[in-house]
Amino acid sequence: MNPLELSTKVIDSGIASEPLNRITNELTELADGLSIIESFSHCVTFDSGDGLMCFDTSGAGSGRAVVESLRAWRTDPITALIYTHGHADHIGGSFAFAKDATSRGHDAPRVIGHEKVNDRIDRYTATSEWNLRINKRQFGGIRSDMSVQLGENAENFLPLGTLRANETFSDSHSFKAGDTQIELHHARGETDDHLWAWFPERKWIFAGDFVIWNYPNAGNPQKVQRYALEWAQALRKMIAQGPELLVPAHGLPIEGKARIATVLDDIASSLESLVAQVLTMMNSGATLDEIIHTVKVPQQILDKPYMRPFYDEPEFVVRNIWRLYGGWWDGAASRLKPSPDAVLGAELAHLAGGAEVLMRRAIELMNSGDLRLACHLADLAGWAAPHDPAIHADREIIFEKRRDAEFSLMSKGIFKAAARESRAIVKANTVRLVP
Repeated sequence: MNPLELSTKVIDSGIASEPLNRITNELTELADGLSIIESFSHCVTFDSGDGLMCFDTSGAGSGRAVVESLRAWRTDPITALIYTHGHADHIGGSFAFAKDATSRGHDAPRVIGHEKVNDRIDRYTATSEWNLRINKRQFGGIRSDMSVQLGENAENFLPLGTLRANETFSDSHSFKAGDTQIELHHARGETDDHLWAWFPERKWIFAGDFVIWNYPNAGNPQKVQRYALEWAQALRKMIAQGPELLVPAHGLPIEGKARIATVLDDIASSLESLVAQVLTMMNSGATLDEIIHTVKVPQQILDKPYMRPFYDEPEFVVRNIWRLYGGWWDGAASRLKPSPDAVLGAELAHLAGGAEVLMRRAIELMNSGDLRLACHLADLAGWAAPHDPAIHADREIIFEKRRDAEFSLMSKGIFKAAARESRAIVKANTVRLVP
């Protein structure tokens, strides 16, 4: 189905019966001279009459396919790439755009982004192995084909040919492409280098990851600081423009002023509520533990098709709000300078009568439905008996069960990684009898 037709149907009905974040690398023309290629992330292209302007390039594993789809639509020179932000799935495909320009004898496109985007590229270069590892864990619990989309099997987190921004700005940047006025606005949200684009004459907004058709990715447990309140403030500014077409970098484009305002308001209101609740509890002296288990998002909000916690989830956003306003210490004195996990696990196993006792209780808790507590005891037993195949066989079962019970991709990925960790220990420490 056409993505605009699908988004209208889903938003108006409140029912999502098919995938909304489609990764097909197929192109759809949304308006005269405007196209979207649905990928991981999308590439949105505007034909200005003086060349093509592409918003994001998709990732390392999909950049070539995106360029192929784009070239089936237009063969004009690509004069500009605009990075909505510097995440790898948005800029990692830029090498394919550079190769396309060379092969056609075109000038390389100018690359426009926020002034911090090149700092992000430098950080990714310095932490390439770390980012490859955490992305493999983050996406490894739900999508078997995600490694291809993200280029995880590459040696570098960002391809060596990734283009750097050569035209940057701080707060806002206004220019013309052909006869069309374009405004770029910086706002911190998922990242500190994020921008959104506004076409005032056409009433278009290109929102990047400020809209992802999932609960906002403002919590991600393995990534750097996110900015929930500033995210909401950016959405409020978008509403004030009165957009009639909104194109995100993930999920479906949305048309209609009222429909767009409703979606943006729902996202902003939820983030504002989380921030307010967390700050109120922090000011009252609550610990992070108390806040995590108290602050919630109403289920009727999470049931909306564009707010479902299938990627990030509110509990993780709460942690990021705490980290932004309160630092990394969670308020428990023993965790300020803790003992090593292995030492704690061994001591508790000794007190309980052995790692087997801890694991036996963990299995009982799993069977009774208390997976949170079961995972604590499974980890303690695993730390106390790091090479015991029987202990780790049970630990694998518990974390597989936890993975199956979760909704968000991030939770599934981390719990699946824990199960794989124990499976590897079982394989490495099991004596195989040869008949």
